[in-house]
Amino acid sequence: MFSGIIEEFATVVDIRHDRDNIDFTLTCSFVSELGIDQSVAHNGVCLTVVKIEGNNYVVTAMKETLERSNLGLLKVGDKVNVERSMIMNGRLDGHIVQGHVDQTATCVKMEDANGSTYFTFEYPENHEMARNGYFTVDKGSISVNGVSLTVCNPTSNTFQVAIIPYTMEHTNFQDIRVGTVVNLEFDILGKYIARLQQL
Repeated sequence: MFSGIIEEFATVVDIRHDRDNIDFTLTCSFVSELGIDQSVAHNGVCLTVVKIEGNNYVVTAMKETLERSNLGLLKVGDKVNVERSMIMNGRLDGHIVQGHVDQTATCVKMEDANGSTYFTFEYPENHEMARNGYFTVDKGSISVNGVSLTVCNPTSNTFQVAIIPYTMEHTNFQDIRVGTVVNLEFDILGKYIARLQQL
């Protein structure tokens, strides 16, 4: 379980393909605090630490994860938003983020907001997924590359988020441009409500 409050970004230092899986080797400031089997969110995707090698650690993404996320697009040198799992006796500063990415979206517009930046993201319109809670609502929560954000101006397949300078500086939003593919995790509350209505 995560909160969508990114600790920092890790840097990809090696990528190895193993059949349908990909092993990613990354480095960040808290590698010495990690343990084998620990969960870390990478661009919002919960992955398990499988190896620690000096200042680097290794995680494995399987085929399903690669098909639903942007991890398969990563290259050596890319920045990845990372967050360790929540400590349950602390404040929930973001929203409940499971680390189970639902799908990707593409940045289609960036607008200056006199200090902050509005990003507009578009994802494939799918009525069946929407019936199952995969949608956005105005002032609701969304996780974009693992960052907990508030939705603005949602449509059936687009939404905006406003990024303040601090978030831009401390996450890989600084590298997002029109055409960049990002990971989305829709709010779990909406999914449960949609499922309850079906039963």
